[in-house]
Amino acid sequence: MAQKPSIPKGTRDFSAAEMAKRNYIFDTIRSVYALYGFRQIETPAMENLSTLMGKYGEEGDKLLFKILNSGDFLAGTMPNELHEMGAARAAAKVCEKGLRYDLTVPFARYVVQHREELQMPFKRYQIQPVWRADRPQKGRYREFYQCDADVVGSDSLLNEVELMQIVDEVFTRFGIRVCIKINNRKILAGIAETIGAPDRIVDITVAIDKLDKIGLEKVNEELLAVGLTPESVEKLQPILALTGTNEEKLDQIAATLSESETGLKGVEEVRFVLETLKASALRQTIELDLTLARGLNYYTGCIFEVKALDVQIGSITGGGRYDNLTGIFGMPGLSGVGISFGADRIYDVLNQLDLYPAEATTSTTLLFINFGTAEAAACLQMAQVARRSGISTEVYPDAVKMKKQMSYANAQGVPFVALVGETELAAGKLMLKNMLTGEQQLLTIEEAVALIAG
Repeated sequence: MAQKPSIPKGTRDFSAAEMAKRNYIFDTIRSVYALYGFRQIETPAMENLSTLMGKYGEEGDKLLFKILNSGDFLAGTMPNELHEMGAARAAAKVCEKGLRYDLTVPFARYVVQHREELQMPFKRYQIQPVWRADRPQKGRYREFYQCDADVVGSDSLLNEVELMQIVDEVFTRFGIRVCIKINNRKILAGIAETIGAPDRIVDITVAIDKLDKIGLEKVNEELLAVGLTPESVEKLQPILALTGTNEEKLDQIAATLSESETGLKGVEEVRFVLETLKASALRQTIELDLTLARGLNYYTGCIFEVKALDVQIGSITGGGRYDNLTGIFGMPGLSGVGISFGADRIYDVLNQLDLYPAEATTSTTLLFINFGTAEAAACLQMAQVARRSGISTEVYPDAVKMKKQMSYANAQGVPFVALVGETELAAGKLMLKNMLTGEQQLLTIEEAVALIAG
Protein backbone atom coordinates (compact mmCIF):
# COMPACT_ATOMS: atom_id res chain seq x y z
CA MET A 1 0.00 0.00 0.00
CA ALA A 2 1.36 3.40 -0.99
CA GLN A 3 2.31 5.64 1.91
CA LYS A 4 -0.10 8.51 2.47
CA PRO A 5 1.55 11.80 1.42
CA SER A 6 2.20 14.51 3.99
CA ILE A 7 3.79 17.94 4.31
CA PRO A 8 6.69 19.03 6.56
CA LYS A 9 5.85 20.01 10.13
CA GLY A 10 5.34 23.73 10.53
CA THR A 11 3.92 24.16 7.01
CA ARG A 12 0.30 24.24 5.82
CA ASP A 13 -1.87 23.72 2.77
CA PHE A 14 -4.46 26.42 2.12
CA SER A 15 -7.82 25.67 0.54
CA ALA A 16 -9.55 27.97 -1.94
CA ALA A 17 -11.67 29.41 0.90
CA GLU A 18 -8.55 29.98 3.01
CA MET A 19 -6.72 31.62 0.11
CA ALA A 20 -9.63 34.04 -0.33
CA LYS A 21 -9.10 35.11 3.28
CA ARG A 22 -5.33 35.35 2.89
CA ASN A 23 -5.67 37.44 -0.26
CA TYR A 24 -7.97 39.78 1.68
CA ILE A 25 -5.10 40.25 4.17
CA PHE A 26 -2.46 40.77 1.48
CA ASP A 27 -4.65 43.13 -0.56
CA THR A 28 -5.52 45.24 2.51
CA ILE A 29 -1.88 45.63 3.54
CA ARG A 30 -0.78 46.22 -0.05
CA SER A 31 -3.36 48.99 -0.55
CA VAL A 32 -2.30 50.80 2.64
CA TYR A 33 1.38 50.58 1.71
CA ALA A 34 0.55 52.07 -1.68
CA LEU A 35 -1.34 54.95 0.01
CA TYR A 36 1.92 55.94 1.70
CA GLY A 37 4.01 55.80 -1.47
CA PHE A 38 5.74 52.44 -1.00
CA ARG A 39 6.70 50.46 -4.13
CA GLN A 40 6.82 46.68 -4.43
CA ILE A 41 9.93 44.56 -5.06
CA GLU A 42 10.71 40.82 -4.77
CA THR A 43 13.89 38.93 -3.90
CA PRO A 44 14.80 35.21 -4.34
CA ALA A 45 13.60 32.58 -1.86
CA MET A 46 17.23 31.55 -1.33
CA GLU A 47 20.20 33.76 -0.61
CA ASN A 48 23.91 33.06 -0.25
CA LEU A 49 24.64 32.01 3.32
CA SER A 50 27.30 34.70 3.40
CA THR A 51 24.43 37.19 3.09
CA LEU A 52 22.37 35.64 5.89
CA MET A 53 24.81 34.38 8.52
CA GLY A 54 25.71 36.68 11.41
CA LYS A 55 22.80 39.08 10.85
CA TYR A 56 20.29 37.62 13.33
CA GLY A 57 22.42 36.81 16.35
CA GLU A 58 23.58 33.35 17.41
CA GLU A 59 20.03 32.09 18.00
CA GLY A 60 18.85 33.34 14.61
CA ASP A 61 21.76 31.67 12.81
CA LYS A 62 20.66 28.32 14.26
CA LEU A 63 17.22 28.76 12.72
CA LEU A 64 18.43 29.21 9.15
CA PHE A 65 17.39 26.49 6.71
CA LYS A 66 20.53 25.60 4.76
CA ILE A 67 20.47 24.14 1.23
CA LEU A 68 22.90 21.41 0.19
CA ASN A 69 25.15 22.34 -2.72
CA SER A 70 24.05 20.78 -5.99
CA GLY A 71 26.11 18.10 -7.70
CA ASP A 72 28.69 15.95 -5.92
CA PHE A 73 28.99 18.16 -2.86
CA LEU A 74 30.92 15.49 -0.94
CA ALA A 75 33.69 15.21 -3.55
CA GLY A 76 37.09 15.15 -1.87
CA THR A 77 35.60 14.64 1.59
CA MET A 78 36.84 11.70 3.64
CA PRO A 79 34.16 9.36 5.09
CA ASN A 80 34.59 10.48 8.71
CA GLU A 81 35.51 14.09 7.98
CA LEU A 82 32.00 15.58 8.22
CA HIS A 83 31.32 13.72 11.46
CA GLU A 84 34.53 15.00 12.99
CA MET A 85 33.81 18.57 11.92
CA GLY A 86 30.57 18.87 13.87
CA ALA A 87 27.24 20.12 12.53
CA ALA A 88 28.14 23.80 12.07
CA ARG A 89 31.43 23.30 10.22
CA ALA A 90 30.00 20.44 8.16
CA ALA A 91 27.07 22.61 7.05
CA ALA A 92 29.48 25.39 6.05
CA LYS A 93 31.40 22.92 3.86
CA VAL A 94 28.42 21.44 1.97
CA CYS A 95 25.99 24.42 1.97
CA GLU A 96 26.53 27.75 0.25
CA LYS A 97 22.89 28.89 0.15
CA GLY A 98 19.98 29.13 2.58
CA LEU A 99 16.29 30.01 2.63
CA ARG A 100 15.70 33.60 3.69
CA TYR A 101 14.94 34.07 7.41
CA ASP A 102 13.23 37.42 6.92
CA LEU A 103 12.82 40.06 4.21
CA THR A 104 14.94 42.81 5.78
CA VAL A 105 18.44 41.36 5.29
CA PRO A 106 17.71 40.41 1.64
CA PHE A 107 16.38 43.95 1.19
CA ALA A 108 19.63 45.41 2.54
CA ARG A 109 21.52 43.20 0.09
CA TYR A 110 19.21 44.41 -2.69
CA VAL A 111 19.84 48.08 -1.83
CA VAL A 112 23.63 47.64 -1.89
CA GLN A 113 23.57 45.60 -5.09
CA HIS A 114 21.26 48.04 -6.94
CA ARG A 115 22.34 51.30 -5.29
CA GLU A 116 23.15 53.01 -8.60
CA GLU A 117 19.54 52.49 -9.76
CA LEU A 118 17.76 53.70 -6.62
CA GLN A 119 16.52 57.20 -5.79
CA MET A 120 16.91 57.97 -2.08
CA PRO A 121 14.98 57.85 0.12
CA PHE A 122 13.77 54.53 -1.25
CA LYS A 123 10.43 53.23 0.06
CA ARG A 124 9.78 49.56 -0.70
CA TYR A 125 7.29 46.94 0.32
CA GLN A 126 7.61 43.20 -0.10
CA ILE A 127 5.07 40.39 0.48
CA GLN A 128 6.76 36.98 0.31
CA PRO A 129 7.29 33.80 2.37
CA VAL A 130 10.19 33.28 4.78
CA TRP A 131 11.48 30.14 6.50
CA ARG A 132 12.76 29.43 10.01
CA ALA A 133 13.87 26.07 11.44
CA ASP A 134 11.92 26.74 14.61
CA ARG A 135 9.93 24.28 16.73
CA PRO A 136 6.36 24.37 15.34
CA GLN A 137 3.66 25.36 17.81
CA LYS A 138 0.42 27.34 17.93
CA GLY A 139 0.94 30.60 16.06
CA ARG A 140 4.52 29.67 15.05
CA TYR A 141 5.29 28.12 11.68
CA ARG A 142 8.41 27.14 9.77
CA GLU A 143 7.09 28.67 6.56
CA PHE A 144 5.13 31.90 6.78
CA TYR A 145 4.55 35.15 4.94
CA GLN A 146 5.85 38.56 5.93
CA CYS A 147 4.54 41.84 4.58
CA ASP A 148 7.38 44.34 4.97
CA ALA A 149 7.67 48.06 4.38
CA ASP A 150 11.04 49.83 4.70
CA VAL A 151 12.46 53.28 4.09
CA VAL A 152 16.21 53.63 3.48
CA GLY A 153 18.26 56.75 2.89
CA SER A 154 16.55 58.97 5.48
CA ASP A 155 17.35 59.61 9.16
CA SER A 156 14.06 61.43 9.79
CA LEU A 157 11.86 60.18 12.62
CA LEU A 158 8.87 61.12 10.46
CA ASN A 159 9.43 57.71 8.86
CA GLU A 160 8.77 56.04 12.21
CA VAL A 161 5.65 58.18 12.60
CA GLU A 162 4.31 57.15 9.18
CA LEU A 163 4.98 53.49 9.82
CA MET A 164 2.93 53.68 13.02
CA GLN A 165 0.15 55.37 11.05
CA ILE A 166 0.28 52.47 8.58
CA VAL A 167 -0.01 49.96 11.44
CA ASP A 168 -2.96 51.88 12.84
CA GLU A 169 -4.71 52.03 9.45
CA VAL A 170 -4.19 48.34 8.62
CA PHE A 171 -5.53 46.99 11.90
CA THR A 172 -8.41 49.45 11.93
CA ARG A 173 -9.41 48.19 8.46
CA PHE A 174 -9.21 44.62 9.74
CA GLY A 175 -11.30 45.48 12.79
CA ILE A 176 -8.62 44.06 15.12
CA ARG A 177 -7.99 45.87 18.41
CA VAL A 178 -4.25 46.04 19.03
CA CYS A 179 -1.66 47.63 21.27
CA ILE A 180 1.35 49.10 19.45
CA LYS A 181 4.39 48.79 21.72
CA ILE A 182 7.37 51.08 21.20
CA ASN A 183 10.85 51.24 22.72
CA ASN A 184 14.33 52.28 21.59
CA ARG A 185 17.55 50.30 21.45
CA LYS A 186 19.43 53.41 22.61
CA ILE A 187 17.33 53.33 25.79
CA LEU A 188 18.27 49.68 26.25
CA ALA A 189 21.94 50.54 25.67
CA GLY A 190 21.59 53.30 28.28
CA ILE A 191 20.07 50.81 30.71
CA ALA A 192 23.04 48.48 30.16
CA GLU A 193 25.41 51.37 30.92
CA THR A 194 23.47 52.40 34.03
CA ILE A 195 23.46 48.92 35.57
CA GLY A 196 27.19 48.60 34.93
CA ALA A 197 27.10 46.14 32.04
CA PRO A 198 27.59 48.22 28.86
CA ASP A 199 29.28 45.36 27.03
CA ARG A 200 26.36 42.97 27.66
CA ILE A 201 23.67 44.83 25.70
CA VAL A 202 23.01 41.86 23.37
CA ASP A 203 22.66 39.40 26.27
CA ILE A 204 20.39 41.79 28.13
CA THR A 205 18.10 42.47 25.16
CA VAL A 206 17.85 38.78 24.19
CA ALA A 207 16.85 37.92 27.77
CA ILE A 208 14.33 40.68 28.51
CA ASP A 209 12.71 40.18 25.10
CA LYS A 210 11.47 36.87 26.54
CA LEU A 211 9.81 38.51 29.56
CA ASP A 212 6.24 37.94 28.33
CA LYS A 213 6.98 34.30 27.49
CA ILE A 214 9.02 33.03 30.45
CA GLY A 215 8.42 35.56 33.24
CA LEU A 216 10.71 37.79 35.30
CA GLU A 217 12.25 35.05 37.45
CA LYS A 218 13.43 33.04 34.41
CA VAL A 219 14.72 36.21 32.73
CA ASN A 220 16.79 36.99 35.83
CA GLU A 221 18.15 33.43 35.85
CA GLU A 222 19.12 33.78 32.19
CA LEU A 223 20.86 37.12 32.83
CA LEU A 224 22.88 35.58 35.64
CA ALA A 225 23.69 32.55 33.48
CA VAL A 226 25.22 34.73 30.73
CA GLY A 227 27.50 36.48 33.20
CA LEU A 228 25.70 39.53 34.62
CA THR A 229 26.49 40.16 38.27
CA PRO A 230 23.71 39.90 40.87
CA GLU A 231 24.16 43.63 41.48
CA SER A 232 23.52 44.48 37.83
CA VAL A 233 20.44 42.23 37.72
CA GLU A 234 19.15 43.87 40.91
CA LYS A 235 19.58 47.36 39.42
CA LEU A 236 17.56 46.26 36.39
CA GLN A 237 14.44 45.26 38.39
CA PRO A 238 12.88 48.72 39.01
CA ILE A 239 13.46 49.65 35.35
CA LEU A 240 11.55 46.59 34.14
CA ALA A 241 8.73 47.37 36.59
CA LEU A 242 8.14 51.01 35.56
CA THR A 243 4.45 51.93 35.20
CA GLY A 244 2.33 54.96 34.32
CA THR A 245 1.40 56.87 31.17
CA ASN A 246 3.82 57.07 28.27
CA GLU A 247 4.87 60.55 29.39
CA GLU A 248 5.38 59.44 32.99
CA LYS A 249 7.48 56.44 31.96
CA LEU A 250 9.58 58.63 29.65
CA ASP A 251 10.20 61.09 32.47
CA GLN A 252 11.12 58.30 34.91
CA ILE A 253 13.50 56.54 32.53
CA ALA A 254 15.08 59.88 31.54
CA ALA A 255 15.84 60.52 35.21
CA THR A 256 17.25 57.01 35.61
CA LEU A 257 19.45 57.38 32.52
CA SER A 258 20.56 60.95 33.28
CA GLU A 259 24.24 59.95 33.10
CA SER A 260 23.87 58.13 29.74
CA GLU A 261 24.04 60.30 26.62
CA THR A 262 23.00 57.37 24.46
CA GLY A 263 20.04 56.52 26.70
CA LEU A 264 18.78 60.12 26.74
CA LYS A 265 19.04 60.25 22.94
CA GLY A 266 16.75 57.23 22.78
CA VAL A 267 14.28 58.85 25.18
CA GLU A 268 14.08 61.96 22.99
CA GLU A 269 13.53 59.89 19.85
CA VAL A 270 10.61 58.00 21.41
CA ARG A 271 9.21 61.25 22.82
CA PHE A 272 9.25 62.84 19.36
CA VAL A 273 7.43 59.89 17.77
CA LEU A 274 4.76 59.76 20.47
CA GLU A 275 4.22 63.53 20.53
CA THR A 276 3.94 63.72 16.74
CA LEU A 277 1.46 60.83 16.64
CA LYS A 278 -0.87 62.67 19.04
CA ALA A 279 -1.89 64.95 16.18
CA SER A 280 -2.75 61.88 14.07
CA ALA A 281 -5.50 60.74 16.44
CA LEU A 282 -4.53 57.08 16.22
CA ARG A 283 -7.48 54.72 16.66
CA GLN A 284 -5.30 52.00 18.21
CA THR A 285 -3.43 52.12 21.52
CA ILE A 286 0.30 52.94 21.52
CA GLU A 287 2.37 52.23 24.61
CA LEU A 288 5.98 52.70 25.69
CA ASP A 289 7.21 49.27 26.82
CA LEU A 290 10.72 49.34 28.28
CA THR A 291 10.90 45.53 28.29
CA LEU A 292 10.49 45.40 24.49
CA ALA A 293 13.86 44.48 23.00
CA ARG A 294 13.27 42.88 19.56
CA GLY A 295 16.12 40.37 19.81
CA LEU A 296 17.54 40.96 16.32
CA ASN A 297 20.99 42.54 16.57
CA TYR A 298 20.65 44.97 13.68
CA TYR A 299 18.16 47.35 15.35
CA THR A 300 19.74 50.60 16.55
CA GLY A 301 16.88 53.05 17.25
CA CYS A 302 13.11 52.93 17.75
CA ILE A 303 11.65 49.42 17.81
CA PHE A 304 8.00 48.36 17.52
CA GLU A 305 5.83 45.35 18.24
CA VAL A 306 2.06 44.89 17.90
CA LYS A 307 -0.06 42.66 20.14
CA ALA A 308 -3.69 41.67 19.52
CA LEU A 309 -5.85 42.60 22.51
CA ASP A 310 -8.64 40.03 22.07
CA VAL A 311 -6.64 36.91 21.14
CA GLN A 312 -3.81 35.10 22.95
CA ILE A 313 -1.06 35.00 20.33
CA GLY A 314 2.48 36.33 19.88
CA SER A 315 3.31 39.62 18.20
CA ILE A 316 1.54 40.12 14.87
CA THR A 317 3.71 43.00 13.62
CA GLY A 318 7.21 44.19 14.47
CA GLY A 319 10.05 46.34 13.25
CA GLY A 320 12.45 49.14 13.96
CA ARG A 321 15.37 51.28 12.79
CA TYR A 322 18.59 49.62 11.65
CA ASP A 323 21.15 52.31 10.87
CA ASN A 324 24.07 49.93 10.36
CA LEU A 325 22.60 47.09 8.32
CA THR A 326 23.81 47.99 4.83
CA GLY A 327 27.28 48.69 6.25
CA ILE A 328 27.63 44.92 6.62
CA PHE A 329 27.47 44.74 2.83
CA GLY A 330 29.98 47.52 2.18
CA MET A 331 27.62 50.51 2.13
CA PRO A 332 28.03 52.33 5.47
CA GLY A 333 26.08 55.36 6.56
CA LEU A 334 22.71 54.41 5.05
CA SER A 335 19.90 54.53 7.60
CA GLY A 336 16.82 52.38 7.35
CA VAL A 337 13.59 51.75 9.26
CA GLY A 338 10.88 49.20 8.59
CA ILE A 339 7.96 47.12 9.81
CA SER A 340 6.76 43.61 9.04
CA PHE A 341 3.18 42.33 9.31
CA GLY A 342 2.97 38.63 10.21
CA ALA A 343 0.29 37.59 7.72
CA ASP A 344 -0.11 34.07 9.12
CA ARG A 345 -0.73 35.27 12.65
CA ILE A 346 -3.10 37.98 11.40
CA TYR A 347 -4.92 35.20 9.51
CA ASP A 348 -5.33 33.24 12.75
CA VAL A 349 -6.56 36.31 14.64
CA LEU A 350 -9.13 37.19 11.97
CA ASN A 351 -10.33 33.57 12.01
CA GLN A 352 -10.71 33.46 15.78
CA LEU A 353 -12.58 36.76 15.87
CA ASP A 354 -14.59 36.00 12.68
CA LEU A 355 -13.79 39.42 11.20
CA TYR A 356 -13.71 38.61 7.49
CA PRO A 357 -16.23 40.62 5.43
CA ALA A 358 -18.62 38.48 3.37
CA GLU A 359 -17.26 39.77 0.06
CA ALA A 360 -13.74 38.65 1.02
CA THR A 361 -14.76 34.99 1.27
CA THR A 362 -17.23 34.78 -1.66
CA SER A 363 -15.59 33.83 -4.95
CA THR A 364 -18.62 33.25 -7.21
CA THR A 365 -21.55 35.66 -7.16
CA LEU A 366 -23.74 34.10 -9.85
CA LEU A 367 -24.16 30.44 -10.84
CA PHE A 368 -26.09 29.30 -13.93
CA ILE A 369 -27.86 25.94 -13.55
CA ASN A 370 -27.28 23.58 -16.48
CA PHE A 371 -30.48 22.01 -17.90
CA GLY A 372 -29.03 20.71 -21.16
CA THR A 373 -27.11 21.52 -24.34
CA ALA A 374 -29.31 24.32 -25.71
CA GLU A 375 -29.87 25.92 -22.30
CA ALA A 376 -26.15 25.73 -21.45
CA ALA A 377 -25.27 27.50 -24.71
CA ALA A 378 -27.60 30.37 -23.76
CA CYS A 379 -26.18 30.41 -20.23
CA LEU A 380 -22.63 30.76 -21.58
CA GLN A 381 -23.63 33.88 -23.54
CA MET A 382 -25.42 35.41 -20.52
CA ALA A 383 -22.47 34.55 -18.27
CA GLN A 384 -20.17 36.55 -20.51
CA VAL A 385 -22.45 39.59 -20.16
CA ALA A 386 -22.29 39.24 -16.36
CA ARG A 387 -18.52 38.80 -16.32
CA ARG A 388 -17.96 41.85 -18.51
CA SER A 389 -19.92 43.79 -15.90
CA GLY A 390 -17.49 42.63 -13.20
CA ILE A 391 -19.67 39.90 -11.67
CA SER A 392 -17.85 36.61 -10.97
CA THR A 393 -19.94 33.96 -12.70
CA GLU A 394 -19.95 30.20 -13.22
CA VAL A 395 -21.94 27.91 -15.51
CA TYR A 396 -22.34 24.45 -13.96
CA PRO A 397 -20.54 22.18 -16.45
CA ASP A 398 -22.76 19.08 -16.25
CA ALA A 399 -26.51 18.70 -16.86
CA VAL A 400 -27.02 16.67 -13.67
CA LYS A 401 -29.93 16.74 -11.23
CA MET A 402 -30.86 20.23 -10.11
CA LYS A 403 -30.56 19.18 -6.45
CA LYS A 404 -26.86 18.43 -6.94
CA GLN A 405 -26.26 21.76 -8.67
CA MET A 406 -28.08 23.69 -5.94
CA SER A 407 -26.06 21.81 -3.30
CA TYR A 408 -22.91 22.99 -5.08
CA ALA A 409 -24.19 26.59 -4.95
CA ASN A 410 -24.91 26.30 -1.22
CA ALA A 411 -21.54 24.71 -0.48
CA GLN A 412 -19.73 27.50 -2.35
CA GLY A 413 -21.80 30.23 -0.69
CA VAL A 414 -23.05 31.54 -4.05
CA PRO A 415 -25.58 34.33 -3.36
CA PHE A 416 -27.44 34.22 -6.73
CA VAL A 417 -28.47 31.33 -8.95
CA ALA A 418 -29.81 31.73 -12.51
CA LEU A 419 -32.19 29.15 -14.00
CA VAL A 420 -32.61 29.06 -17.79
CA GLY A 421 -35.09 26.32 -18.70
CA GLU A 422 -37.25 25.92 -21.80
CA THR A 423 -39.62 28.75 -20.81
CA GLU A 424 -36.84 31.21 -19.97
CA LEU A 425 -34.91 30.21 -23.09
CA ALA A 426 -37.90 30.96 -25.31
CA ALA A 427 -38.36 34.37 -23.63
CA GLY A 428 -34.64 35.23 -23.78
CA LYS A 429 -34.65 35.66 -19.99
CA LEU A 430 -33.51 33.93 -16.80
CA MET A 431 -35.07 33.16 -13.44
CA LEU A 432 -32.83 34.78 -10.82
CA LYS A 433 -32.97 33.25 -7.35
CA ASN A 434 -31.62 35.06 -4.29
CA MET A 435 -30.15 32.20 -2.23
CA LEU A 436 -30.38 34.18 1.00
CA THR A 437 -34.05 35.23 0.80
CA GLY A 438 -35.37 32.59 -1.60
CA GLU A 439 -36.95 35.30 -3.78
CA GLN A 440 -37.15 34.56 -7.54
CA GLN A 441 -37.58 37.04 -10.43
CA LEU A 442 -37.87 36.61 -14.20
CA LEU A 443 -35.38 39.06 -15.69
CA THR A 444 -33.24 39.79 -18.73
CA ILE A 445 -29.53 39.30 -18.16
CA GLU A 446 -29.07 43.10 -18.15
CA GLU A 447 -31.73 43.47 -15.45
CA ALA A 448 -30.15 40.67 -13.43
CA VAL A 449 -26.73 42.28 -13.67
CA ALA A 450 -28.14 45.62 -12.49
CA LEU A 451 -29.91 43.98 -9.55
CA ILE A 452 -26.82 42.01 -8.45
CA ALA A 453 -24.51 45.01 -8.86
CA GLY A 454 -27.16 47.08 -7.04
